Amino acid sequence: MANKRDLKKIINYICDDLLSECVAATLYCGNKKNEELSTILTSIAIIRNNYVRRVSHPEPGMPAKVYFNNLRMKLNGQITEIKDNIANI
Repeated sequence: MANKRDLKKIINYICDDLLSECVAATLYCGNKKNEELSTILTSIAIIRNNYVRRVSHPEPGMPAKVYFNNLRMKLNGQITEIKDNIANI
């Protein structure tokens, strides 16, 4: 298992990539879907804050390996959902 600092860095890199992908998609597509764009950007910021906090303060009483595997699976699911939303812009 990676340490918490590395997990936080990975989450930040993923969110930065999603933000840049979202901005690039809107610039190159030329669509005027500002509401959808702001919704996606807001959800990326919320996901980043949520998961960094969850890495910092794991749930007590749950084994660390199980907790972080569950955290990783939920993060991957939300990332996939956001990528699909970006592709639909």
